[in-house]
Amino acid sequence: MASSHSSSPVPQSNSSDAFFKKEVDATKRFRPVQSLPDVCPKEPTGNAGDPNNLCDSPSLVADQHRWTIYHSKVNLPAALNDPRLAKRESDFFTKTWGVDFVDTEVTPSFYLPQITKEHFALYQQEIAPREKVHERCKNICTPKDTFDRTLLHTHDKSRTDLEQVPKIFMKPDFALEDSLTFNAVLPWSHFSTAGGKGNRDAASSKLLQEKLSHYLDIVEVNIAHQISLRSEAFFHAMTSQHELQDYLRKTSQAVKLLREKIAQIDKVMCEGSLRVLRLSLTRNNCIKAYNKLKLMATVHQTQPTVQLLLSTSEFVGALDLIATTQEVLQQELQGIHSFRHLGSQLCELEKLIDKMMIAEFSTYARSDLNRPLEDDCQILEEERLVSLVFGLLKQRKLNFYEIYGDEMIITAKNIIKQCVVNTVSQIEEIDTEVVVKLADQMRMMNFPQWFDLLKNIFSKFTIFLKRIKATLNTIRSVVFLVLDKNQKNRDLEDTLQKNSAKDSTVDTEVAYLTHEGMFISDAFSEGDLPPVAADTTSHRNTSPNSEPCSSDSVSEPECTTDSSSSKEQTSSSVTPGGVEMMISDDMKLTDLELIRLANNIQELLYNASDICHDRSVKFLMARAKDGFLEKLNSNEFVTLSRLMEGFILDTEQICGRKSMSLRGALQSQANRFVNRFHEERKTKLSLLLDNERWKQAEVPAEFQDLVDSVSDGRISLPEKKPAATEERKPAEFLIVEGQKYATVGTVLLLIRIILEYCQCVDNIPSITTDMLTRLSDLLKYFNSRSCQLVLGAGALQVVGLKTITTKNLALSSRCLQLIVHYIPIIRAHFEARLQPKQYSMLRHFDHITKDYHDHIAEISAKLVAIMDSLFDKLLSKYEVKAPVPSACFRNICKQMAKMHEAIYDLLPEEQTQMLFLRINASYKLHLKRQLAHLNVVNDGGPLNGLVTSDVAFYTGNLQALKGLNNLDLNMAEIWEQKR
Repeated sequence: MASSHSSSPVPQSNSSDAFFKKEVDATKRFRPVQSLPDVCPKEPTGNAGDPNNLCDSPSLVADQHRWTIYHSKVNLPAALNDPRLAKRESDFFTKTWGVDFVDTEVTPSFYLPQITKEHFALYQQEIAPREKVHERCKNICTPKDTFDRTLLHTHDKSRTDLEQVPKIFMKPDFALEDSLTFNAVLPWSHFSTAGGKGNRDAASSKLLQEKLSHYLDIVEVNIAHQISLRSEAFFHAMTSQHELQDYLRKTSQAVKLLREKIAQIDKVMCEGSLRVLRLSLTRNNCIKAYNKLKLMATVHQTQPTVQLLLSTSEFVGALDLIATTQEVLQQELQGIHSFRHLGSQLCELEKLIDKMMIAEFSTYARSDLNRPLEDDCQILEEERLVSLVFGLLKQRKLNFYEIYGDEMIITAKNIIKQCVVNTVSQIEEIDTEVVVKLADQMRMMNFPQWFDLLKNIFSKFTIFLKRIKATLNTIRSVVFLVLDKNQKNRDLEDTLQKNSAKDSTVDTEVAYLTHEGMFISDAFSEGDLPPVAADTTSHRNTSPNSEPCSSDSVSEPECTTDSSSSKEQTSSSVTPGGVEMMISDDMKLTDLELIRLANNIQELLYNASDICHDRSVKFLMARAKDGFLEKLNSNEFVTLSRLMEGFILDTEQICGRKSMSLRGALQSQANRFVNRFHEERKTKLSLLLDNERWKQAEVPAEFQDLVDSVSDGRISLPEKKPAATEERKPAEFLIVEGQKYATVGTVLLLIRIILEYCQCVDNIPSITTDMLTRLSDLLKYFNSRSCQLVLGAGALQVVGLKTITTKNLALSSRCLQLIVHYIPIIRAHFEARLQPKQYSMLRHFDHITKDYHDHIAEISAKLVAIMDSLFDKLLSKYEVKAPVPSACFRNICKQMAKMHEAIYDLLPEEQTQMLFLRINASYKLHLKRQLAHLNVVNDGGPLNGLVTSDVAFYTGNLQALKGLNNLDLNMAEIWEQKR
């Protein structure tokens, strides 16, 4: 065939007779040369590891100072192919460089090895056998160029002949049925029979017939020529055709025989089994259809069932049923025409249930909070509450607690209103027809009535908060149950994922071992199986005859349908109140949402406490508008404060958080009370001081008892004793820890006032700092005012005293000493009730103590100054002459005796001695000065004797005074010392 001569004259690389090796890849033969500027064309370089390399690339490190071809600065191909020249110059190499360049011997390159015939020996050995085969093939085969020339000549001749045939016959869509084609091939003009033209037409027809015959001959000759060119292949094909027909006939007979045998086998062995399979499949389809109809019947009853559940307030069950039905409609009954509107109806029903649950929860909250406030703190209808909360959580209505909060506010207002109405109705003095407003009716109550009303309100609020806490704890427990269920579900999913991963690992190992030709029993024994694989194996091999469901059972597909239609799973949980609930797994709430909801519910409990406190504050403020609370006495305010403190502590214990509104109101009222308390007592003290005549007062027995109680270590006002014990006579002195204190009536009352301050701090701890400040101010006021009245002689104008006597001064000093005695006790009392960070306020007592000591020292100095002026007046007129004792010394002794008589009963003996020692020192100073003035010296002369006699008289009289007999007067200091 002609196709056999179309092979390429060049042998292909995959032929075994190939004359040449496949050309090596250029990237493997040549190693890329490093890029250098202006170098000549790259020379081939060999691989580093090939021993037949022609050359190695130069080393830039070792050969950097040696000239190589890479140092050339002329690009030779560019110079020879300069596009600017019209033609290549023949004398290029000699015109510039000279003749020596041509004749100069070129030094062989040391990078190129010497090539000899031995280098081609291996190539000749490989190519010699292929050359022999090539020569043998050339002798056998006709030269291709001769054959091609003959074929080309024949082809050209055939082509010339075929060009005589019109192109219309060569068209692929040639058809004589086409009128246009028919007219083009056989024109009608040749067949016309008109008169005078018959002979010409016959000749034309004959000519046309001959032309067509000629065309046919040309085509047949070309076909015959083509057949002759492919005759060998044609006859070979014909021969093969006969053999193929024989093979097909035998194959047809074999296939017929095989089909007969298969038909017999099918009739005997397969037809019955297939019929059983078809019947089984038909039965399963019928069962599925029956279950589908049964499921449709069940879904059809969804709405009546939901209505029945809603009639019994089973919101959770109704929602679960709706969710299950929706899932069944989407999965199992999708596309059912009769249920096309059921999904939207269930959605509307679900929205209706949402509204019903919110309304039901509002009703429950109202019923729970407005039931009678008794000591019963049980939860109202706990099952109903739990069911409502589960339903609201299922529907993601997470703001339902706000409804409960609004009801709390309304209920708190109603509690106070109802308590006021009940109390007012029991008081006959209040005419509700005249006084209409509750606030005005409340203001008409006296303190005991109003206090009982407030106590009743606080008790109601306490029960109210306990009920709220119980209800909210139940709601939070439901939230935590759902949260716990979510956590368990996640743990279960993690466990299942781990187990499935282990199963896949075991299956992979088993498949690998089986593929490698090992038995599973040889790979690992029963004890080596992983736990999951062992469980799976035991489950599968429990009983060879056991089946999940028999073929005659209808319940198996039904169970499958139910389980596939609803993926919800429920678990039983018990609330703290003992209510058992089934928690479904379709609660689409995240842990963050549940935790936030639980925190909001806890915050709602705190808000309940704040609400009660706020309403209580408003109740207090309504009563305090007319200054009622500021007019309370100490006992009444203390009682009120204790009641409020108790309520605050109760609410903190119930709710677990401090509420500052009521505490702030109490503190505000306490500050007002402290201001009024202090102003009243300061005014009272001021009036007492203004009327004080600074004479020693008798001490009633109750004041002595008051002082004795303080001596026992407790600062408190003693209780009033029965009248029989009050017949004790008043004492002359106040006995404090064995010491006698002569005092005035103002100081006795001041001590009682101080104890009232301390007692008030015990009763109202929140006012400790204010009371400390006020008490410090009171003590400072007494000190400054008493100094003005006694030392400053203010009592002369205020009270009308004629003069300030030494007795007045001594009595004032002793009163100050009594107050100084109690300052450390007061300081310790306040220190025990202050916070450590408030200890700095105790410095006020240190300043007060210093001020009092300074005042006492000023009084002592004043007494000394009185005698000092007397000594200066008397001794300045002293003359040393008879008689002895002189009138001056008799007068001095008389005045000293009066001084001693005035202060001895008022001041302690030690203070009296210290005072007279200072007076004696003043006396000696003035006497010494006068003797020096009179030039009387201790020389034993007559004048010295007279002075000695007078001094002896003074000493004897002074030591004769009570309590001064052992006083060391040291009278020798009156004489000038001799130098």
